[in-house]
Amino acid sequence: MGLSASKRVQKSLHASPEFNSACAAAYADCLSLSQHAFPGVKPYQLVSAAEHLHTTLSQSLRLISRWVPRSPDRSQIHRALDTVLSRRSVREEEVTLDEAEFKEFAVEVFADAVVSGAGMEVLKKVPLGAAVIAGIGVVVGSGKEVFMAAIGAYAFGLTTSIYLGLNNG
Repeated sequence: MGLSASKRVQKSLHASPEFNSACAAAYADCLSLSQHAFPGVKPYQLVSAAEHLHTTLSQSLRLISRWVPRSPDRSQIHRALDTVLSRRSVREEEVTLDEAEFKEFAVEVFADAVVSGAGMEVLKKVPLGAAVIAGIGVVVGSGKEVFMAAIGAYAFGLTTSIYLGLNNG
């Protein structure tokens, strides 16, 4: 299918003018709230920044409104921050994210949240669909192989449908 699910979502977020605009606004808000005391966004500001981004993006970006029902949690935020910081060539004692790093953080955290949300959807729908197909198989009494193939085709179709929907929501 090409790109991994997270790369597909990252590519979609990078290309979204709504996402870019929301990131710029959230970055400016963080600087304003800290009264420009720092040259960028501090790690302690990232939870509220992610909440702000989630509120904004769930109203304007279908990818977020569909797959991310609540703001990313602290573990997702921490993982995204670690990923962004690992790309730096030099470790600094005072961690601040400039605007480009903040956007990369936002891409990481929301790509993770979208992929997690889509994964949860697969985990909910595949067993339910398989149970319905198996139930029909019991009632009809047809060969087991036919219904096993139908369950496999259903799971594959559902997973493919969700995967293909990750680039535009």
